[in-house]
Amino acid sequence: MLADLLESLKGYHIAFNLFSYLTFRSALAFLLSFTLSFFLLRWYIKRFGRRMYERISEDVPENHRKKEGTPSSAGVVFVSVALVITLLLASPVPEVLTAVFTTFVMGVMGFTDDVLKLRKKEKKGGLTKRVKLVFQLALGLLFALVALRIFGEKAFTTQLLFLKNYFIHMGWFYVIFVSLVLAGTANGVNLTDGLDGLAAGVVLFPLVVFGVIAYVEGNVKFANYLNLLYIKDAGHLVVFASSLAGSLVAFLWYNTHPAEVFMGDVGSQALGGALGSLAILTKQEILLAVAGGVLVLETLSVALQIGYFRISGGKRLFRMAPLHHHFEKLGWAEAKIVVRFWILSLLFSLVALATLKIR
Repeated sequence: MLADLLESLKGYHIAFNLFSYLTFRSALAFLLSFTLSFFLLRWYIKRFGRRMYERISEDVPENHRKKEGTPSSAGVVFVSVALVITLLLASPVPEVLTAVFTTFVMGVMGFTDDVLKLRKKEKKGGLTKRVKLVFQLALGLLFALVALRIFGEKAFTTQLLFLKNYFIHMGWFYVIFVSLVLAGTANGVNLTDGLDGLAAGVVLFPLVVFGVIAYVEGNVKFANYLNLLYIKDAGHLVVFASSLAGSLVAFLWYNTHPAEVFMGDVGSQALGGALGSLAILTKQEILLAVAGGVLVLETLSVALQIGYFRISGGKRLFRMAPLHHHFEKLGWAEAKIVVRFWILSLLFSLVALATLKIR
């Protein structure tokens, strides 16, 4: 919004013409989000570290118990910064407002969960799965309504990988599909958030991927060349992705091992909502399963562990789930697991980008 105002002043000075370029806005969004988050997180740790702290569940390796009491819920800082910077530097088009709103709602839900966990004596307190499902279904309905306005006759479709200009028409099942994408991504990030720096680093690469996709789909020449759906205002989502990426990098400064602060559910839920929003608003929901391959593996490891435990009568497929805890039980150092998962996330993201050309 502010950037649009500054752009309108380009007749007075050529410098204001910079705001006409999404690349400049995105770079500025990254730098501002990083800088503000960096200093505000330091203040948050000192000011609220004793009030908002982590309670470690019993269902984790023994060496995690020493992390109890570490300041948490830092997502309220870096997510808020990213959303404010987005609103300042991106044009208020429906795609951007929807992504911001969804991220905000998911963040509020996560923050409520964090607060309830602190207030309850049980470490497994918080919002019930039913309440979270209601939130996610409501957001699915919102996306369906927004999709009607943005995509017209292709509102209830999603683009397949490797096939040129081919879309699957889902009808009204698309509403449920959107809810599943949001819920699945949010839960995937939440499950991955179990080691210092793991979730933030893993999410960073898919964010960049969908920022690139948004920019390409908002440019008619690039979109036609790569046989992607041209979405007139999708390019503004790159500012949203850049803002989140900048904030995440600042958060990683304090979250790398040994972590000085954790993102909490407010951070993981908001990041899941943001990543899911980018995939839905670019009509690349299936591609999210590729770019977010590590999130898929983490979620599948939990589902397989539970399923195998029930079928086998108490046996375990992994030493512990989610997957990163399995490697901890194998004796891998925490830092080694985190970096290797970052590398996997980078590889999955590069494969996702490659599919844009292989069609």
